[in-house]
Amino acid sequence: MKAIVFTWEFPPNVYGGAGVHAKYIARSLSKLIDVEVRTLDEGPPPERAGMAVRRYRPTLKPLGVPDPKIAKAFEVLSFNLNMVADPIDADIVHTHTWYTNFAGAVAKRTYGCRLVATVHSLEPLRPWKREQLGAGYELSSWMEREGLTACDAIVAVSEEMRRDVLRCFDIPAERVTVIHNGVDPEKYHPKGGASSLAKFGIRKPFVFFVGRLTRQKGVFDLVDAMDHVPKGTSLVIATGKPDTPEIEDELRRVVAKSPDVVWIHQMLADPDLVNLYNEAAVFACPSIYEPFGIINLEAMACETPVVATRVGGIKEVVVDRQTGFLVPPGDPVRLGRAIRKVIEDPALAARMGKAGRKRVLAQFTWDRIAEKTLKLYRSLT
Repeated sequence: MKAIVFTWEFPPNVYGGAGVHAKYIARSLSKLIDVEVRTLDEGPPPERAGMAVRRYRPTLKPLGVPDPKIAKAFEVLSFNLNMVADPIDADIVHTHTWYTNFAGAVAKRTYGCRLVATVHSLEPLRPWKREQLGAGYELSSWMEREGLTACDAIVAVSEEMRRDVLRCFDIPAERVTVIHNGVDPEKYHPKGGASSLAKFGIRKPFVFFVGRLTRQKGVFDLVDAMDHVPKGTSLVIATGKPDTPEIEDELRRVVAKSPDVVWIHQMLADPDLVNLYNEAAVFACPSIYEPFGIINLEAMACETPVVATRVGGIKEVVVDRQTGFLVPPGDPVRLGRAIRKVIEDPALAARMGKAGRKRVLAQFTWDRIAEKTLKLYRSLT
């Protein structure tokens, strides 16, 4: 059996959970079947870890489109068409996010392959994307809808995401299966990480946040929550490219007023990321919208307690009062108080950390996720 994975993000161009998922699921599936990846033309060519990796550029020139936000959506559309211009010789095409969903629909209609999509989020539930895409948001939503309704099977990364898919689209319930995200416990594991503290000028204890700089991640709530944690606690925020210049400027103004905030303006290299997970007193995930949240698994695998919002798939990962605390979204006071409980009780923090890694090993390894995915593929062929 052969599967071709369509993904906008793939190493070294990874800036969110969907890219992490695509990287690891492709690698784990390649141990079981023939896997090819088609992705954006950013990074090393053809062969990577035993998989054929083909890279494509957006080449369509959106003449007469003065709005760069609309032009971005047209670039994604051209990228989709370029990926399927090369013949498809696979049993399964598996797409990730609206950035590639449309290519899957075209591949199915053109080459007769079976089509699977993993849904990491849904455009109709992210209205703040208009800030990033402007009128191009209508095009991104259309591309997602066309791609998902053409699928033979849809993988939702959480039960909450499955309900959202069925609520947003006219898709038979039996086509939508839940397969959670995973984590690599050999990469994310308990260890010392003091070298990264010195590298970034971080003092302990600190609360750690890592993620894309976008409205849905709730980072401004986290900054406000720091008014309710023990004095002397710092906040470390590691963000990649912002959705818009406006949100970056907004965070810059907020951080300038907060001397205890260390803002790392980049997606961290893996060694530093693992080190900071390990050295953090608490990992915080204050998302407003989060279909799953791989970052919570990464922290748990490092035996770091998690304080997160009770939204989306987070509820299926973080066990309240066992591996961390869950609080309502948009409530900086309760977020800060939960963080305080962990920091002020080292024994509780240690118990939560160990329970978190135990949960990861039992349910959330990528090899386990790949086996479930292959079982789904076989049911379609």
